[in-house]
Amino acid sequence: MARKTSSRRRSAGNETAQAVRDSAQKIWLAGLGAFERAKTEGPKMFESLVEQGRSMGARAVGAADEAMKNMREASSAAGGKWDKLEQVFEDRVSKSLGRLGVVTGREVESLSKQVAQLNETVRGLMASNRGAAAPKRAAGSRKKSAAKRPAKKGTSRKKAAP
Repeated sequence: MARKTSSRRRSAGNETAQAVRDSAQKIWLAGLGAFERAKTEGPKMFESLVEQGRSMGARAVGAADEAMKNMREASSAAGGKWDKLEQVFEDRVSKSLGRLGVVTGREVESLSKQVAQLNETVRGLMASNRGAAAPKRAAGSRKKSAAKRPAKKGTSRKKAAP
């Protein structure tokens, strides 16, 4: 009986070895076929891949341009919303400061302009009043100065003795 089991093992081992050889042979032949195909169709395949790459590149550039356009539009819309938010905030702060009686920069600027206008008006009025109130003198009618007049006698006061 020992001989029957060993012969069965040998036949099973031979079948397995033959299956492995057949599989290796098929893999070898497939590799040779792929090599031959790559050699004959390789340049055509390469050109085909280059064309596909060009079309893919053009689509990628178009998609990138579209994405940039969308980002710019979104940025503009967001900027407008930030501007609105900023304006609402400024309005509320201005109202609060007004309720507290704090003078705003615009009010100070307006008051400064009014003061400057009033100053100009006052200067103009003063200049016109000086010209009308002071009579014009003749060229030869000047008063003699006190230095040219002789001093009067007896007008000096004596100091009282202590």
